[in-house]
Amino acid sequence: MREDRSMRTWPTLLLALMVAAVVAALPAATALDGDPGGGPGGSLGGGPGGSSPPSPPADTPVPAVGRAWPVGLRPSVIRGWDPPATTYGRGHRGVDLTAAPGAPVRAVAPGRISFAGRVAGRGVVSVELNGTGDPPLRTTYEPVRATAKKGTEVAAGEVIGVLEPTGSHCPASCLHWGLRRADAYLDPLSLLPPWLLGRGPSRLLPVIGVPEPEVRAVP
Repeated sequence: MREDRSMRTWPTLLLALMVAAVVAALPAATALDGDPGGGPGGSLGGGPGGSSPPSPPADTPVPAVGRAWPVGLRPSVIRGWDPPATTYGRGHRGVDLTAAPGAPVRAVAPGRISFAGRVAGRGVVSVELNGTGDPPLRTTYEPVRATAKKGTEVAAGEVIGVLEPTGSHCPASCLHWGLRRADAYLDPLSLLPPWLLGRGPSRLLPVIGVPEPEVRAVP
């Protein structure tokens, strides 16, 4: 009895299809956390021919160059930064901030719009921050309908888009804000100086409706 060769090739074909499916899904895993995965030229590496420039050491501190929150004056953090153990592992590669649909989204620091478009059906805006090294730090915002075009220079606090009503992964409306240097995800809150993160100095307010204590002369 002659063995059917097609029966022997099926496992090989099935394995090849599974590998192709995994490879095709890798860019989507990056985009899921609000970054298109590309630099100014749209390549995954961000450098010429898709090659990535050497990244600074992982323990390089993030400069506190932020001068504004991306939404509101001091929004609540719904979910904080939870870096994955591996490149495509589970985690939260950014922070989620409370914001209503249609709220203006602002650049936290001066820079240049490096991406403004849609990724996996969600609006995404990325800003390369000025004076943050080579490769520069890059902030991402989603789901955002861009009002600034790619290549535009923006100032801290300048509106770059509006929050979209759909596409958020939060139970309620929120902005997902991310930070990257090359392929390394970082905590975006580290961009903000203490005076933006804190609640500011205490202020003494006038007391109204409370009688002043009686002052008696000392004999």
